[in-house]
Amino acid sequence: MLQACLNGAREARTHAALPRSPGELAEDAAAVRAAGADELHIHVRDAEGAESLAPADVSAALRAVRAAVPGMPVGVSTGAWIRPGGAARLEHVRAWELLPDYASVNLSEQDAPDTMEALASRGVGIEAGLSTLADTRRFLALPGHRACLRVLIEIDLQEAEEAEAEALAILERLAAADLGRPLLLHGTDSCTWAMVGLAAARGLDTRIGLEDVLVMPDGRPAADNAALVSAARALLGGTGG
Repeated sequence: MLQACLNGAREARTHAALPRSPGELAEDAAAVRAAGADELHIHVRDAEGAESLAPADVSAALRAVRAAVPGMPVGVSTGAWIRPGGAARLEHVRAWELLPDYASVNLSEQDAPDTMEALASRGVGIEAGLSTLADTRRFLALPGHRACLRVLIEIDLQEAEEAEAEALAILERLAAADLGRPLLLHGTDSCTWAMVGLAAARGLDTRIGLEDVLVMPDGRPAADNAALVSAARALLGGTGG
C-alpha cells in the first residue's frame, strides 16, 4: 500500500504546490490517486491556514476530498502541536461530525494513550506512529495495542546508516511481538527515499508526499505530490490497488 501524505505541518512558503484548503486537498487527492496512491494522509487547516482538528474544519476537508476521490481511505494527523492542544484538542476529536477513516497518533507524545482512546471511542482507525525504540516499547506495553489499524515506523534520523539501523531495530522488536498488524515504513527529508527503498525490499507499506520530502529520488525538486507518488510507485513496482 502506498499512502500519499499531502501537506503535513509545512507552511505554504515551503513549496508552491503544497495543498492547504479543502479545494486544494481535493485537487491533489485526485492527482495522486491517478499517479498510483492507494490512501491519503492530510493535515487539516482552518480558514486562516493554521492546523486544526475543529469539527467544522475536519468536515470541510473530508467532504471535499471524498467528493474528489470516492472510496479512497483518508486519514488525518492528531499531533499535540495542533491548537488548542492538550485536552481541548481531544474534545475536538470527540466532537467530530464527519469521521476520517483513520488518524495517526505519535507515541512520543505524552497524551498518546488519551488520543488513542478518543479515536477508539469514535470508531476511527488508529495509526500508531513509532519513531524510536522507546516509542515501540511504550506502544507494545499499552493495553489493547493490537487493536490499532496499522503501525507507522516513522524515521526522523537524517544520516542514512543511522536511519536504516533504527528502522531495522524497530522492525525486529515488532516482529518479536508478533503484532499481526500492517506496518508502514517511511522517513523524512534526507532519509525519505532510503526508507521507501527499504519498505519495498521488505514488502512493507510506505508513504510519500510533500509532508515528508520536497525532492525526487535524484535530488531534483519535486513538482508536486503526484510527481512524488509516481516516483515511489515506480520504486515499489506495479500500479497500486
